[in-house]
Amino acid sequence: MDLSFAHEQSQRALKQRNLLAIACLVLAILCFALVTMASSRDREVILQPVVPFKMAISSSGVSKDYLEAVTRDAAQLALNRSPETLQYWMDSILEITAPEARGPLKSKLMGILKDQEGSQVTQFVTIDWIRVDTEALTSEVGGVLHTVVASRDVRRENRVFKFAWKYEGLSLKLRGFGVVVKNDKDTPYD
Repeated sequence: MDLSFAHEQSQRALKQRNLLAIACLVLAILCFALVTMASSRDREVILQPVVPFKMAISSSGVSKDYLEAVTRDAAQLALNRSPETLQYWMDSILEITAPEARGPLKSKLMGILKDQEGSQVTQFVTIDWIRVDTEALTSEVGGVLHTVVASRDVRRENRVFKFAWKYEGLSLKLRGFGVVVKNDKDTPYD
């Protein structure tokens, strides 16, 4: 009798162990499937209220509206400067710049900072249009660049500025920007 009772107990324990092993295997497969789905799914962030309408960025790419809004803000930041705000201007541009582009850009910005420090030259832009290319991650801004000395508007030039961007994960960073120069021939901007 003890032998049959011991056999029954061991069969029950074996059955419980097998059920537990199957449950663990099912849970492991389920966890693996959930981790796979979570890592391959596009991430998305809803941006409000910095723009007049709902806008989202996702890990699958940059939307045209988002790139245009960021370009507008970057152009306002980069092209509007006065002697009183030069340090803030430079620091703000460097904050939105990709790490690999910070060194060369900082040296150029330092040159502008040294040239304008202590002067009465202020620059601002009035934007006429913005064109974006989400595939190449570039954008162009056209407008009038005003140069003011003291309180006098001494120069107004129609200019086109090009911005190059880098997008990783959910982060859009500036790679560089500059004025687009016309060729000597009467061709469109480079």
